[in-house]
Amino acid sequence: MTTGRPAPAAAGRLTRRACLLAATAGFGALLQGCAAPEPSHSAAPIEGEALPGLHAGDPPRVAGEPLDGALLRRFYARRGFRPVWADRPAQAAALANAVLQAGSHGLDPELFHASLLRRAATFPPTHRELLLSHAVLSYAEALAHGAVPAARREERQSLAPEPVDVAAVLDRALEGPDAVAEIESLAPRTQAYAALREALRRPPARARPDQAAAARRLVLANLERQRWLPRQLPPERVWVDITAQRLTLYREDRPVVATRVVVGRETDRTQSPELHTLIEGAFFNPPWVIPADIVAAQIMPRIVRDPEFLARANIVLHPNGEAEQAPGPLAGLGVVMFDMPNRFDVFLHDTPDKGAFARENRRISNGCIRVENPLGLAALLMERPLAEIEARVAEGRTVRDELPRPVPVFLVYHTLVPGPDGSLSARPDFYGRDEGLWRALHKHPPEPPAAPEAGRGASLRR
Repeated sequence: MTTGRPAPAAAGRLTRRACLLAATAGFGALLQGCAAPEPSHSAAPIEGEALPGLHAGDPPRVAGEPLDGALLRRFYARRGFRPVWADRPAQAAALANAVLQAGSHGLDPELFHASLLRRAATFPPTHRELLLSHAVLSYAEALAHGAVPAARREERQSLAPEPVDVAAVLDRALEGPDAVAEIESLAPRTQAYAALREALRRPPARARPDQAAAARRLVLANLERQRWLPRQLPPERVWVDITAQRLTLYREDRPVVATRVVVGRETDRTQSPELHTLIEGAFFNPPWVIPADIVAAQIMPRIVRDPEFLARANIVLHPNGEAEQAPGPLAGLGVVMFDMPNRFDVFLHDTPDKGAFARENRRISNGCIRVENPLGLAALLMERPLAEIEARVAEGRTVRDELPRPVPVFLVYHTLVPGPDGSLSARPDFYGRDEGLWRALHKHPPEPPAAPEAGRGASLRR
């Protein structure tokens, strides 16, 4: 790292420093009296001592608050580890104000050191520098990827948008005409996100205080879920709406076909996860390899009650605790399973239990998604006539056919969904995920609300 001492402060530099103090403290109105910034040639490299934590080691801290040293290093490395804000008072003020207004996105400003920003004038200059940079970078991260990182989510919440280097975005934004707009553009620009933000801005009229609070929690949780999606959804995709218990195939961003599905039960190890992967192929006449936990929970008790069950169901137990059911129309996976690699071992597939699709509550699987018309879906994904797909099944052999091209598939869990006219419809939170997500969106989570209406749990298969 280049080291050196800053030049003595001239009168003009003191004026810029005063502007920076006003900006980082959130007092944008004081900028009216600020002098225009002088050229930045006098800015000297930051010393490692002056900005602790930008070298390897303990993270830097401001007023005892830890900052992300790796994130700050990425940003300052692009600028030769020189200070940024002393020569940019207007940008500093505008960006600090944007961070303080994070609530308009349903984000807790305290996640981005709002309290410290408001009293930044009391900190040493290098602390103010790092504090504002970290606040803006972490705010940009929240807009781009969601405020709740994967490490703090429930295991089943694994959706994530494309990665964005927010250090590069801020570096570029500082040289552009509107740094705030550049940072704000990292948020979703969809109709759904806009409708949810509008609902946050205009709470329901004539609602009791408890009802308004519940509505706000619902909006906040679903804004975060929108931030977990790609900023541009693939025009061809399979969209599994878990809360609606429906699947829709899109082509050229338009729905081609929709069908009912069965999703996971509410219990701890059977909830359907939120994920994004690719459907790469289809297995026709697949055997069902039954995971050991399902064998222990469902198969073994059945054997105790009915010793002939294994033979009748064509199931063989394996020494590793798993079991395997031979393929056939009565097999658990039906006659087709869509190959979509994911760490949850969850798939779309057929089922012999066709009556399940007539139920209003179709939360009866072990986590996988059972499709009402799987052969029709296979024909569309494989771009083959339905008769050819049916002939493939009639062969009776277990075979795997590739799709002409992989098709993205999304499993989403949204409990507040906008309609075509922008109105919002609430869905039942039958997995009980809203409260935990809402609490994770706060720096200091508030007291839990009244007893939740749904149970909690994990995810898994069939």
